[in-house]
Amino acid sequence: MKICTWNINSVRLREPLVMRLLDEEAPDVLCLQECKSPVDKIPQEGFAARGYTHMIARGQKGYNGVAIWSKTPIREVAGHDFANLGHARHIAGELENGLVVHNFYVPAGGDIPDRAQNDKFGQKLDYLTEMRDHFRRDKPRRAIMVGDLNIAPREDDVWSHKNLLKIVSHTPIEVEHLGAAQEAGDWVDVTRQDIPEGLLYSWWSYRAADWDAADKGRRLDHIWATSDIANAGHGSYVLRAARGWEQPSDHAPVFASFDL
Repeated sequence: MKICTWNINSVRLREPLVMRLLDEEAPDVLCLQECKSPVDKIPQEGFAARGYTHMIARGQKGYNGVAIWSKTPIREVAGHDFANLGHARHIAGELENGLVVHNFYVPAGGDIPDRAQNDKFGQKLDYLTEMRDHFRRDKPRRAIMVGDLNIAPREDDVWSHKNLLKIVSHTPIEVEHLGAAQEAGDWVDVTRQDIPEGLLYSWWSYRAADWDAADKGRRLDHIWATSDIANAGHGSYVLRAARGWEQPSDHAPVFASFDL
């Protein structure tokens, strides 16, 4: 099973890019974040024509939104609103083989890494804390978790560890909170299991005049698996080229395969 996660930054605006991805990469399961659409407005014809006839989603107009498409039946089993933000940021579905797929869009957290000065940063930390507590209460098994987690945890997940230590997405407190949620669920970072060394990014800012040449990226998008199935994961890669497609998202798709 090949799975893909991608923050698409509007599924309706970038539907042609999604179709190109499905044609060229053909994942069995596709998880999108920041769909920015009510569920009933998400286009379905192109997905169905390519064999993706099963979808579960949580959506809202203009913001957030998560969706999972599958070539085989998938049944929604959860959709948590951690930190009670009223946002469509999580959905989970169970495939026919019993595998549960979680799709997350963790809050970005604003620009100032101080909850006293920035409510959004506090909301991000609270969201991660509630994720941790949930995984402690309800230990996941035979599960895969993907999404835009909006944190680059390792020093080699950012273009400059020193320069980004005080920048939201790489601050020590965020990394600590994400690590606690990972530990609580017994999650394994499959991408770094497969690609253990070297700089690796999945996001490049729109602000860069030439994102590719500047290459000031961050690895914000993740694929994790519970430890009972993590060894079945392999073949991880980031489709960096998609960041250079016409009218792209600022995120690139991330892939992994599982022999399950």
